[in-house]
Amino acid sequence: MARRHNLLVRFFAMSVVIAACSIAVTAWLASEATSNSIQQERGDALATDTMIYDRLLGYAAANPTWAGVPETVAALATQTGRRIALTVGDSVVADSGGPDAPPLPVRQNAIVDPLNVDQNLRGGTSADPIDPRAVGPFRLSPSESEKMRVIAENRAGCDRQDGSTVTVVVDPSGRPRVVADGRQQKQKRPIGSACFVPEPDPLTATTTTEIEASKRLAELLRACLTRVSPPVVLPDWWPQPAREAHWYLNAPPPGPQAPQVTRCVESSRREQLTPYVAPAARLFLTAPAKAAGPDLSTAGLPRITLAALGVLTVAAVAAWLVAAQLVRPIRAVTSAAGRMGEGDRAVRVTGVGKGELGELAAAFNTMSQRLEDTERQRKEMVSDIAHELRTPLGNITGWLEATQDGIAKPDPELIAMLLREAFQLEHIVNDLQDLAQADAGTLRLYPGPVDAADLVEQVTAAHRTQAEEKGVSLRADAAGPLELVADPTRLHQALSNLVSNAVRYTPEGGRVTVHTRQEGEHVLFEVADTGVGISAEDLPHVFDRFWRAEKSRSRSTGGSGLGLAITRQLVRAQGGTVSVTSEPGRGSTFRILMPVGPDFLSE
Repeated sequence: MARRHNLLVRFFAMSVVIAACSIAVTAWLASEATSNSIQQERGDALATDTMIYDRLLGYAAANPTWAGVPETVAALATQTGRRIALTVGDSVVADSGGPDAPPLPVRQNAIVDPLNVDQNLRGGTSADPIDPRAVGPFRLSPSESEKMRVIAENRAGCDRQDGSTVTVVVDPSGRPRVVADGRQQKQKRPIGSACFVPEPDPLTATTTTEIEASKRLAELLRACLTRVSPPVVLPDWWPQPAREAHWYLNAPPPGPQAPQVTRCVESSRREQLTPYVAPAARLFLTAPAKAAGPDLSTAGLPRITLAALGVLTVAAVAAWLVAAQLVRPIRAVTSAAGRMGEGDRAVRVTGVGKGELGELAAAFNTMSQRLEDTERQRKEMVSDIAHELRTPLGNITGWLEATQDGIAKPDPELIAMLLREAFQLEHIVNDLQDLAQADAGTLRLYPGPVDAADLVEQVTAAHRTQAEEKGVSLRADAAGPLELVADPTRLHQALSNLVSNAVRYTPEGGRVTVHTRQEGEHVLFEVADTGVGISAEDLPHVFDRFWRAEKSRSRSTGGSGLGLAITRQLVRAQGGTVSVTSEPGRGSTFRILMPVGPDFLSE
């Protein structure tokens, strides 16, 4: 092995590099921490970023497209001395750097989206994730706004007579407010006076535009609430038409399902406002030019150098010792893996110790054990398949040779017997194909609503003739209807395998009962019989492939020995479980537990 590929050398070299980098970075950070100007600069840069973000956010909230934003971007770039760029997808909508500017960085500084405001960049002063300037359909019509503006100007003129500093402020929705000394003015005037303020106040009354917008928002909200689980039904009095787009912040929803209502309110607001605001855009900002920091004194440079070399030496020695301890168990695992690659499935790693390497050794030993078990099972399965196919093939070949030699006549009875053997071969091949698809994860499932009680009736009806021929009582006990989501064909196949086995191993005069009932979030299927039962030592092997309770592997009871193995795979593929309890001489009970919902679709 080349020395540069040696794990010990690489670990040592990497540790030395990390130690050197750590010392250099620590020294640099210490020198930077001595400059107060850098901290001030960072604060100014953050304030500038916040101002740029807020201006562009306001533009996006007031305009449905970014068509006119280049002028705003150019003005901000001139004001801040930064390069500002906005992109939507792969398209650049504005770039103050011009066509000859360097490429934009991979990562943006922020996402400008008035419907999902970055609270950290905006300061986190509002609980509303939607920018308050995004009013959309709540914006007053020109006639409504002008009518209110005239009233506001007249009222402001009256209030100025008291000597107050009164201004008229127009909200993003176009609604004017009279503000005196920084607070909204609302004084009572004598009735009949030119400055009289009637009730309700026309400046605060809800307009037709706002009522229509509130109704549309309420429709979207109620539609959303019908889709939650369980659906939420609000009282008729909530929500009421409001004169602002953010009414729900001041009118929290009632009831224990307030969080679901709040989420629906936000999603409904976004759905209503989307056509009125610009699409989300990526914002790129260049860092401002940094002022040169203060020069550090070189008086302590020798002492710093000696200290750094001392730390580096200690780190190098420690790294070498740790690396030597790590390499030994890794070499043990590597040696074991090499032996396993050469075919030794019984190899195990010992003496590694605890910690991560101990866990690695334990995982390797587990893998080795499973590979050994898999190899053994593979050999057994090949032997089982050969055994299962040999008998029908031997019967078919023997009788055909006898017919060819003239020993046997090709009468209908012989042809029927050969056909049964051929069907047996086809049955085994189909079962093997189902198992192979389930093992490979390619088994196709077509889930849909299934009535468990109806399914049990179908399965028992399909096997009633078989039961009557054996003199076995077959009965369905279905407490329905029981709805679940599953593949009806595959679930029918799994349950049919259990019923067929139960009838096959139940003697004349016995009975087989198929139950189904609800158990919490699951539906339980039970197939109980009064047959011969299964011994305790055989129970763990019931679902093994080609396993039969008959040690002689006789076909007197029929079957390929794959039915229960296929049942387990079909049930597992749909998120369910299958189990069995049995007592020799008293019968067996097989259980399938299926989830009501399609949990297996998310896997």
